[in-house]
Amino acid sequence: MSTQEQAVVHEHRDDIRSRMGMWLFLFSELLLFGGLFFMYSVYRYTHQQDFSIASKEMNTFLGTLNTVILLTSSLTMVLAIVAMQKGKRILSIFYQLVTIAFGLTFMVNKVIEWTHEFKEGNFPGSEVLSSRPPGQILYFGLYYSMVGLHGLHVLVGMTVIGFMTVYTIRNKITPENYVKLEAAGLYWHLVDIIWIFLFPLFYLIT
Repeated sequence: MSTQEQAVVHEHRDDIRSRMGMWLFLFSELLLFGGLFFMYSVYRYTHQQDFSIASKEMNTFLGTLNTVILLTSSLTMVLAIVAMQKGKRILSIFYQLVTIAFGLTFMVNKVIEWTHEFKEGNFPGSEVLSSRPPGQILYFGLYYSMVGLHGLHVLVGMTVIGFMTVYTIRNKITPENYVKLEAAGLYWHLVDIIWIFLFPLFYLIT
C-alpha cells in the first residue's frame, strides 16, 4: 500500500471516529433533556389544572413562528452540507449564514416573548408568580429552565456554525473534508428536534 493510500485510509478512520464521537455527544444531550421531559410529565400529572391555566398565557403565535423558523433552518443547514458535497463553496457559505440568521431571529422572538412575561410578573422570584398556586409556579419554573437551556443550545449552535462558515471561507472545509460541517448540522438538527417537543408541551397542550 502506498503512502498516499495509507493517508487516505487514516483520514477515513478519523472521520468515522469523529462521527461516532458526535453521536455519543448527541445521545448525552438527549439524556439531559429526556430527564427534564420526564420531570415535566410528573409535575404536569400532579398539577394538571394549574399547568392548563398557566399554558394558556403562552404566546402561541410566537411559539408557532419560532417552530417554523427552526424547521426551515434545518433545511438550510442540510442545503449547506449538500452544496459543500457538490463543491459549491459559495452556496454553502450562503446557506450557513442563512441558518445563523434564522437562529438569531428565533432568539429575538424569544427575547420579545420573555420581555412580555417579565412585564406581567411571570418570572421566578416575582411577587406576582409567588402568589400563584404551586402548580403554576412549577410550570413557569420549568418553562424558563427548559426553554432557557434550549436557547443556550441555540446560541452554541449558531456559534459553531459561525466557525464552520469561517472554516469554509478559509477552505478548511472542502468537498473532501466536510465532517466538521456535518457534525455542526447534526447538532443543529438536535436543537430543532428538542424544540419540536418543547413547543407542544408549553404552548399547545392545555
